[in-house]
Amino acid sequence: MKSTLDQIKDIKNHGYALDFSNVFNHAFENYKKIALYAGLMILVFSVFFGFIAYAILGSIFGLDKLTNANLLSIKPEHLSQIHLIYYIAGSAFVSALFSPFTAGFLKMADCADKDEEFKVATIFTYYKTHHFSQIFLATFIISLFSVVITSFLEIQKLNSLGLIISLIISFFTFLTIPLIIFGNLSAINAIKSSFIIIAKQPIVLLGLMIMIIAAYVVGLLALCIGLVFTIPFTYSMTYAIYCAIFNIDKEDPIDSIGQSDF
Repeated sequence: MKSTLDQIKDIKNHGYALDFSNVFNHAFENYKKIALYAGLMILVFSVFFGFIAYAILGSIFGLDKLTNANLLSIKPEHLSQIHLIYYIAGSAFVSALFSPFTAGFLKMADCADKDEEFKVATIFTYYKTHHFSQIFLATFIISLFSVVITSFLEIQKLNSLGLIISLIISFFTFLTIPLIIFGNLSAINAIKSSFIIIAKQPIVLLGLMIMIIAAYVVGLLALCIGLVFTIPFTYSMTYAIYCAIFNIDKEDPIDSIGQSDF
């Protein structure tokens, strides 16, 4: 069987086929298996991490700025130079720190797809494997690049442009973590490979991303609490897309400690 990097070279040279309906059906069937369990965990841990974030922001900016309307004033254009550096570095660091947590939901989707048991501990899987450093580094690089650009544009009063660029970066890098945890790639190779893969089928993949947004809208209409139970669809869709491009049934890289493409 070809390595992930060899398959990516083939994709770069020859492209790949991706059927919208097959991927969507796979994602929806997988979602039904994890929706309730993953949704409840997201709800519980969102509250838990929310308290942690509140404490961290309070220690940096002061608790007075985190009350009432002052919370909205924590924006790049309102920060001093040193606080702006804290904001950019802190945002990238926090995103990177929690990224193995979100990667755990992809592992949950993988377990559900293979009819394997998954537990609460499943979402912490990648804090305990050799993938942690690469997940952390990849997310930190992407987040830092995105936050620097969007913060600069917000300071220039170009918020809409900043949002668009942030969405574009997110779109072209959304396969980075799957490529690390399932493809066993390094952070840099995973980022570059994600760009290559998505650039070959941008229309189909954009259509699938729009279905995720539609699911979020439905969740918001369900008194907002429904959003918590539609978020797992993101992980199911990402997993289904990866499965449609690569074969991950042969070997789970978690069991291949020490083997790497970098």
